[in-house]
Amino acid sequence: MRVLLTGSGGQLARALQRTAPPGCTLVALGRERLDVSDRGEVVECVATVRPDVIINAAAYTSVDLAESEEARARAVNGAGPGYLAEAAGRACRLVQPSTDYVFEGSGATPLGTDAPTNPGSAYGRSKLEGERAVAERSNGPWMIVRTAWVYSGDGRNFLTSMLQQMGSGTSLRVVDDQLGTPTSADSLATAIWCMVEGELGGIQHWTDDGTATWCSFAREIARIGLELGMLDSLPEITGVSSSERRTPARRPGYAVLDKTETWDRLEGTRCMPPVDWRENLRRTMEGLTDA
Repeated sequence: MRVLLTGSGGQLARALQRTAPPGCTLVALGRERLDVSDRGEVVECVATVRPDVIINAAAYTSVDLAESEEARARAVNGAGPGYLAEAAGRACRLVQPSTDYVFEGSGATPLGTDAPTNPGSAYGRSKLEGERAVAERSNGPWMIVRTAWVYSGDGRNFLTSMLQQMGSGTSLRVVDDQLGTPTSADSLATAIWCMVEGELGGIQHWTDDGTATWCSFAREIARIGLELGMLDSLPEITGVSSSERRTPARRPGYAVLDKTETWDRLEGTRCMPPVDWRENLRRTMEGLTDA
């Protein structure tokens, strides 16, 4: 299996490279070698690499900055997947990671793959545009994988940001009224490989198991960090409302995805059974202490 992986420097792409299955020939390209928002570059690259599978991990991920840079976000997250869909042709499978931000997030029950989309941010609109481009412009098999609250032990994400702030002795005010599921990048990457191997298609949902608020996520980081000797003491963490911590982009208040259909189809694969987010968080943080 020959796989073209875009956005090679991002946290998901790095996880996909770490977890690539045996027998996979992986051609991983960063933005300096492939700008997915450039149609000509996409067409030339796909024709040269001739992949069996394209995993488009290239993304504009600055959620708040996208409010003032929506055109750039749409170029990467919206137009880029469409160019890849056209270039892939009939023989190549296209995998497009997506996000809970395509939902408004005002409900209180897990969001299924057929739940109505209504993004409340420029970032969410750009990702939904990419989903639609893949579904409408692909001539071959395609798959959209929605996920949420992805973190890893490297790069800039909620885990590494919290550890940095906690280590400096800063008292933290963290939003406590948004509900979702923290998801390990390695867990997501392994699941994507299982979906590719199982030839799943259409829209799929994947996160780790369980739910959390950003505040309970932060408190679990602190608790594990203290146990592992990464912190000298527990930091002061105060839960606040979204209205108290206003950001340029509106986040979904309820971002719990219904994974039932995807989990059923992945039964018996190496990414199952799904692992509670706390367990994967500990595993990731233990990896930081071993580095």
